[in-house]
Amino acid sequence: MRTLILSLMASFTLGGATASADPVVVELFTSQGCSSCPPADELLGDLAAREDVLALSLHVDYWDWIGWSDTFAKPAFSERQRAYAENVRSNVVYTPQFVIGGIDQVAGVSGMKMADLLEVHGAVSKDMLRIASTADGREVVAMPGPGAGALILVGYIPEATVRVLAGENAGKEITYHNVVVSWDELADWNGDEVSVPIPPAAAGLRQAVIAQSAEDGRPGEILGAVRVD
Repeated sequence: MRTLILSLMASFTLGGATASADPVVVELFTSQGCSSCPPADELLGDLAAREDVLALSLHVDYWDWIGWSDTFAKPAFSERQRAYAENVRSNVVYTPQFVIGGIDQVAGVSGMKMADLLEVHGAVSKDMLRIASTADGREVVAMPGPGAGALILVGYIPEATVRVLAGENAGKEITYHNVVVSWDELADWNGDEVSVPIPPAAAGLRQAVIAQSAEDGRPGEILGAVRVD
């Protein structure tokens, strides 16, 4: 199964993507306490190596009750996943789950569906966000766009290995990639060009900026994304 997934990931090319195009954002909702999650965590690691994909691992806390408290889990990420579920009129959340571009959802590890969705999202050319250097540091420049939303600064650990001591994955050593530890709104964005300063990253963290629309207060389509470093 994993060989098939890797083959699919290696063989597809984002249609219409260029070196300057914004990467496709893939969010994985996962948990150290979920026995079904390690294959999805591995797949996210494969995606994290791609320049044309911004792969982010968001750890939820609703599996902590089964015996192991996820060391990266944040209640805010569980709420974000519930908000995505509401967008498709569902009250059910589960792990592992991928969300692509803030719109499409994939349950579990489905290499064919993931490849198809990445190709679809990559075919929509985006070049909305850029990083610029200033005398005071770095800033994100949002170009004029068709929508409005918020500019979000994401801080993440590139790679971390955790030995799980209890729960469904007890005894396993699992490596996670692009683990999100901070998610902060930099500014509202009305679709006009704007420049916003970026605070320096904490030691050991990398940063990205995402422009995302909102639907009735819930996260909507991701309009653009850029890595800070």
